[in-house]
Order: sequence, then C-alpha cells, then structure tokens
Amino acid sequence: MNRIMSHQPAMCGGARWSILRMGLVVFVMVCVPVWVQAQVTKVEELHFPPLPELVIPEPERVVLDNGLVVLLMEDHELPLVGVSAMIKTGSRLDAQETIGLASLTGTVLRTGGTKGLSGDALDEYLEGKAAAIETHIGDSSGTASMGSLAEDFPDVLKIFGDVLRFPVFDPEKLKIAQNQVMAGISRQNDDPDEITSREFKKLIYGKESPYTWEPTYASVGSITREDVIRWHATYFHPNRIIVGVSGDFEREKTLALIQSIFGDWPKGPEVPDAPVGIQAKIPAGVFYVEKNDMTQAKIAMGHLGIRRDDPDYYPLVIVNQILSGSFGARLFYNIRSKQGLAYDVHGGVGLQWDYPGMAMLSMSTKTETTGKGIDALIAEARNMVAEPPTDEEVTSAKASILNSFVFSVDSPTKVLGKYLTYEYYGYPSSWLREFRQGIDKVTTAEIRMAAQKHLRPKEFAILVVGPRAGTKPALARYEKIQELDIGIPEPSAGM
Repeated sequence: MNRIMSHQPAMCGGARWSILRMGLVVFVMVCVPVWVQAQVTKVEELHFPPLPELVIPEPERVVLDNGLVVLLMEDHELPLVGVSAMIKTGSRLDAQETIGLASLTGTVLRTGGTKGLSGDALDEYLEGKAAAIETHIGDSSGTASMGSLAEDFPDVLKIFGDVLRFPVFDPEKLKIAQNQVMAGISRQNDDPDEITSREFKKLIYGKESPYTWEPTYASVGSITREDVIRWHATYFHPNRIIVGVSGDFEREKTLALIQSIFGDWPKGPEVPDAPVGIQAKIPAGVFYVEKNDMTQAKIAMGHLGIRRDDPDYYPLVIVNQILSGSFGARLFYNIRSKQGLAYDVHGGVGLQWDYPGMAMLSMSTKTETTGKGIDALIAEARNMVAEPPTDEEVTSAKASILNSFVFSVDSPTKVLGKYLTYEYYGYPSSWLREFRQGIDKVTTAEIRMAAQKHLRPKEFAILVVGPRAGTKPALARYEKIQELDIGIPEPSAGM
C-alpha cells in the first residue's frame, strides 16, 4: 500500500482557510491522492456500522439509619473522586426581614472554616492537595461539592463532612460576605439583562413571592452570626441531605467511610417546610423600566409556565425546541434572520422541578424597532396556534433533542447529578431512562394542543427596559403603561 500511494499522483481537490495563533491566516491546499478518490466517488457508497445502544448507568442507593441518602457510581477511568450533596433548604425559605440569610449561610459555610480548620487554613490545605470544596444555597436547594485525587479522598471527605456538620461561621468572614452582597446591591441596576430578568420574574410570580425577593442593604445588614447559626441548625440534618459519590473508589471502603463521618449525626425533626406562595393571577398589560444609558431596548413577555411533572412536559420540550432550540428555529429564523430585528432572541415555556417555571419570549432590539420587536414576539406566539408545528418541524425537533441527549449523560458525574436532582425533588429514578421514549412517543397533535394551552398571548405581561426617548414612540400606542420603580433604597446611616 505504501508503494502504491507513493507512486500515485495527488489531486488538489479543494482549499481551506486555517486561522492559526496570533491571528495568522494560512491558505492550505487539500490534496487527495487519486487512488482515494477512485475508491469513494459517491456518498451513498459509504457504509457505517450501527451505533451501539446507549446504556445509562444507574447509581446504587443506600440510606443510613439517620436518613442520609447516599448515591454511589463507580468510575475507574481516572484516579479522581467527586462528591456532590444537595441539602433541603433554599432562599425561598428566607424571612422577609432577613432576605439574603440563606445565601450568606451558603457562602460562609465554606469560607468560615470548621472547628478543626479556619477558612484560610482550609484554603491552604485544599490548594496543597489540588482538591476543592464548595458550598452554595440557591432559590430551592443548598449544594455542597468536593473533588480530590483518589488517594486523598478519605482525608478530604472528612473535612467535607466537617464543613457540613461543624462550621464555625467566622464573624470576619461573615462580614466580608455581607460586604460583597452589598456591593452587588449597589450594582444591581447596571446590567439591563439582570434588570429585565428580575423585574419580569416579579411580574409573573408577584412581589410578595419569595421567588422574587432581592436582598437589600437593610436586610443584609441586619443579619447576625446567630441568625446564620440558627439557619444551619434548622435545615442541616442528615435526613435532609442527599450525597452522591462518583469516581475511582471502592464501594465497601467508601460506605464505611461515609458511615464513620456522617453515621453519628442525629436525625432531625420531620417537619415539612412552609409552602412558598405565587400570585394567583398574572397582571396582563405593558410595563416599562426607564434606563437611559442603553442604546437598545430589552423586551420580555409571557406568563406562568409549568412543572416538569405536568402531563404536557414532553410536548413542551418539543415546542421549546421548535421555538428557539436552534438557529433554524422559528424565533431565530423569523425575527433574527428574516426580519433582522434582533441578534439574541429566545423563548419557551419554563419547566421547573417543584414550582411552575415562566413562559417567556425575550429579545434585544434597536430602540427604534421596539414596536416591531413586540409585534414580532407576539406574532410568533400566535403562530404556534395559527400556523401550528408541522410534522417536518416535529421530526426535526425530536431528532435534535434525541441526538443531543447523549451529551447530557456522557460521564458518570453528569448522570449522578441527574439522579441527585430526581431524588431531591421526589421524581422517580426511571425519569432519565424514560426521557427518550417520552420524546419519541409525542404526536404532532399533542404538541399543537400543548402550544395552544401554554402560550397565551392575550394573557402576556409585556416588559420593556430601555431609554425613554428611544422607546417612547413604540409605547405611545398603548393606553396604559405601568412604570416600575427599580430604585435602590439607601443604606441606613449605621451601615
């Protein structure tokens, strides 16, 4: 073969531009030997073996006597071990007078150190081990994670356990965290995208809903170390925690290690968390936020979405793909490519785990095309009913979703993260295995019905953020515009 190749002339079948480092552009001729071109002349002559069946591993589930749930997934490809924990807490459980308490607790849980190591000493220890420990509390959950070399796993896991069980909440670290939050408050109106997201959420969920609460100088400044300690004591119990372990570990040794670290942690009270409210009725209409240092307008519109356990979940996954799941999707093609009204345009029905998401269409556009942008988004929502998804669109959307699914489960860590989420929110462990079948079974008729039911333009709350002069002509056509106040209350004199 080598002799044949060396004696055959080469044909330069094309050319390619290659961009190298430092901006150098090189024009490369691609030369293909004649013997190769003679062997393959048509695409139809190419044959590939069938793809192997996708097998998704499932973690082993173990529950300790104190209620701690442990999910185990071994992977010996690399000498690394990762641990992820989900804690049943969240900023949605904040009291209105101490908004920001959950988030601060999540920060200082790690930075404040433990009984055995100060925060700074913990930083140095982890850096020396090339390991990491992180903690965070978001809207609906608390999270903690660690990663280390397999040989350091036992020692780092012990410290990880101390972070969860025995944090000291160093007053100096708490003060630093409070100052960082206050600095963020002072900048919360700098980013138009942040303003749009925050204010639209208030329109959908209501200002009285904890899902829309934002920390203030007063609420953050009033939080004491005792508040943080009390929060931790209220929500951090083994029966409120799920721990997932993935990587290069031995099952029996790891279970014994987890038992030694967490097994004597007393079980907490079985008290359900108070329900989190959402306003019953979404206020339809047009809302405006004045921001005169912008050169564009931000537009968002929509209403309440659904939970993932809704019967229309699978149809709406496909609706969302048809709307804006690719550059060929309706919003991108009709508003961005065809009309040239926006660079970024997005939309779909939000799907949350244990509370409804938001059905939302959004875009950025030049101020002079604000009116056209509003009309274009409403038209696309209406067209999901007036010009319902075709069989071709549905087939393409399904193929895109199913073909990309493999990338969401291409590592044990990703798979374990999904099972942690299902366990946390009370979804069946079969949820992941059933996803592809659920998508494949959806009919075009079901998709059309879901689009009509969950995209209701007549009920849209419409929000515009932008400069008054540029957006005024577009908003003048509406009889009533409700202006939103985004002013930041000044800190008290003692802060």
